[in-house]
Amino acid sequence: MEEDPAYLQLVRPFFADMDNGLFTCVTSTVTLIEVLIHPLRQGNQILAQSYRDILLTARNLEMAQLSPDIAEKAATLRASYNLRTPDAIQVATALCCQATALLTNDFKLSIITELEVLVLDHLRKG
Repeated sequence: MEEDPAYLQLVRPFFADMDNGLFTCVTSTVTLIEVLIHPLRQGNQILAQSYRDILLTARNLEMAQLSPDIAEKAATLRASYNLRTPDAIQVATALCCQATALLTNDFKLSIITELEVLVLDHLRKG
């Protein structure tokens, strides 16, 4: 979302394919929390609103609410993998929504075996 030049060429086709309906993405409400922190700390309401608009209105992007099933799965993941709560919620959301892969730049999530974890830095390096 920040259009980091190090990743832009890599993620642009992904988001174009999503926008064109080749697949649907799902994310957790935790994503909204995480992306709003920086602009809110900076007092940048325009950027915060841009992030809200993208996450809440993008075509073929669903934002899953934290449900009891997701919470239970997140607790299991925390217990099994010693994940931080936000990461466990993200992975649990993906699993509960039958995602086939998780796109992240957190290499620590590579330990997850229940779904394919696509780490941007690994993809960028080939």
